[in-house]
Amino acid sequence: MVIQERKRKYILMNDAIQEIGFWKALKYYVGQWQLLVIKCLLVPPNLRRVILNIFGAQIGSQSIIHPVTFFNLYRKGFNGFVCGNHCFIGEECLLDLADSIILGDHVTLAERVTILTHINVGFKDHPLQSFFLASTSPVTIGTGSFIGTNATILPGVKIGRKAVVAAGAVVSKDVPDQTVVGGVPARVIRKLRLDELPTRQI
Repeated sequence: MVIQERKRKYILMNDAIQEIGFWKALKYYVGQWQLLVIKCLLVPPNLRRVILNIFGAQIGSQSIIHPVTFFNLYRKGFNGFVCGNHCFIGEECLLDLADSIILGDHVTLAERVTILTHINVGFKDHPLQSFFLASTSPVTIGTGSFIGTNATILPGVKIGRKAVVAAGAVVSKDVPDQTVVGGVPARVIRKLRLDELPTRQI
């Protein structure tokens, strides 16, 4: 039983290497090592930013990054992760680096936000490939935006400046500036005006 399981895993791994090629497979293992370093080092969130920058990400000053999960590093890799100044990325976010993820300044991703940048139903011979072609598209989130807990942003979506995505929303279309969206799929709930924003009380 154990031998059969090992043989099955070997066949799947061999199929995956043939699918993506040797160099991408090597890049995958390097990415796994980088993730292991990030997860094993018990460092404060602001120091995690420094380590990610060393690995190729572009993260601005004063940004706080809690433990998150990156995947598809063998594609775009950490070079595809651009994050502005004063951003906050909460715990257990799932970030797909098959293509670029670009965050402006003062962007907040609450806990367990998922950002996807690719569609792929399986190996090239998967029966659904003819209906859902594999593709990648970057995701951009504008300056001053807030993405609520458990929200999912789908490939190719552009979220405008000072936009709000409600908790649990699934965003499949672009979100205009200063707009609140929510629901599955996400729809416009209201527009925001600068003069409606409350001033901070001291």
